Amino acid sequence: MFPNRQVAGALLAAALLRYRDEDPLILGIPRGGVPVAAAVAQRLGAELDIVIARKLGVPGLPELAMGAVNAIGGLYIDEEIVARRGVTELQVSAAIVRETGEARAHEERFRGGRPQPRIARRTVIVVDDGLATGATLRATLQAIRAQGPVRLVAAVPIGPREAREVLQGAADDVVCLYVQEPFEAVGLAYDDFRAVTDETVERVLQEFQAGAGQ
Repeated sequence: MFPNRQVAGALLAAALLRYRDEDPLILGIPRGGVPVAAAVAQRLGAELDIVIARKLGVPGLPELAMGAVNAIGGLYIDEEIVARRGVTELQVSAAIVRETGEARAHEERFRGGRPQPRIARRTVIVVDDGLATGATLRATLQAIRAQGPVRLVAAVPIGPREAREVLQGAADDVVCLYVQEPFEAVGLAYDDFRAVTDETVERVLQEFQAGAGQ
């Protein structure tokens, strides 16, 4: 569906043009969501920033999300997965502490001393490179909602129908360019889905800020 994250972001921006005149804030979820978000922000002439989210993996099955946290206090727990996998309260608490610490460390690194963007009373569009369970994005949306945006939008190039439905109550609008049924993996929608490094995230943010200041 998409040659790379930059093209996916440009296509996603076309579906978000109705928000261009609302002076939106575009928040990318590192790592993979940042190149997509940068392309969206560039096309919309919008402010770009980040929001750090971390998946809470099931003990012994780290790729299976039982929830997510982020650096600004968001928390989402999938109680069904926790119960089905027999995860204890102590294990959940330990995962929350560990991943919240990681989220805050990455926030400090990527922000580089820049202040947090204003969220209250504005349109905020949260961008990732795709949905799997939707847990990470839902935790992020819940945290941002608490800061009083006038409109909250979740935007991704690809995701399964179930995850999209999970986000409906957390966002005012959910934009997903390609709903994959049956869902296999986000990466299968991209020709180039190589891992995005911390250094790449820093470079994308620096280049965007330099361009915005010209």
